[in-house]
Amino acid sequence: MSRRRSTRRDRSEGGGLLRLIVIVALLAWLVRSFVFTPFSIPSGSMLPTLYIGDYLVVAKWPYGYSRDSFPFHFPGIHGRFLSHLPKRGDVAVFVPPGHESEDYVKRVIGLPGDTVEIRNGQLILNAKPVRRDDPRPVAIAISANSPCRVVPPARPLVRTSGNHRACVYSSYRETLPNGASYRVFEQVSGGMADNFPSTRVPPGRLFLMGDNRDDSLDSRFSVAEGGIGFVPMENLVGRASTIFWSTDGSSSYFEPWTWFTALRSSRVGNSLAPADR
Repeated sequence: MSRRRSTRRDRSEGGGLLRLIVIVALLAWLVRSFVFTPFSIPSGSMLPTLYIGDYLVVAKWPYGYSRDSFPFHFPGIHGRFLSHLPKRGDVAVFVPPGHESEDYVKRVIGLPGDTVEIRNGQLILNAKPVRRDDPRPVAIAISANSPCRVVPPARPLVRTSGNHRACVYSSYRETLPNGASYRVFEQVSGGMADNFPSTRVPPGRLFLMGDNRDDSLDSRFSVAEGGIGFVPMENLVGRASTIFWSTDGSSSYFEPWTWFTALRSSRVGNSLAPADR
């Protein structure tokens, strides 16, 4: 009799553990699908806004939901529901056309119906030059995951102070018509990324650019050229909102104390909302 009770108790405990695992997995799926998801930065195309090694909170609800909003693209729904247009200047995470297994991050510049042109590096939106001011150098600390990468024919400019080395880039502040303001890197003049013919953004699509203008394959380049072209609204994953962790690349998974020595604490908690909105 006691053996039967023990067997029933074991089955009950096993069933309870299984239910707990299913509930936790379901809650995790719901949160990552409808509320927010983490995202890490693998490249310098969004410098100086985002560093390699930044970890972001990406809000899911601002733009609505599509198959690309859900982990593993499940369920595979068609279209987008509760859809809202991004605002110009938003930092958006999306699935790039032609690279459906990856997520990218760029800044929203042109909305459907906008006319976008780039002439000698100057962004022109709806036939009006976008304001550029406050030109000044910006120094990015050189670390294990952030070498001094420049676009030829630019040459690396390294500033040394004690044991600290930094890569110095030319920059200016760009301000869109809605007041969204952010800093942009301009490494070379007359490069292939400095000119883009006046083009109207098609319905249901977006024109996105990296803040590191000479080192970003974005909507200025077609998918065939290695860029992303005009990105469908359906491909949006969410809006990048906050940096919750940032590492300089010197940590090791097997040495937990290095997780903190590699931490860029000054970046944690930084909002990604453009200034003056």
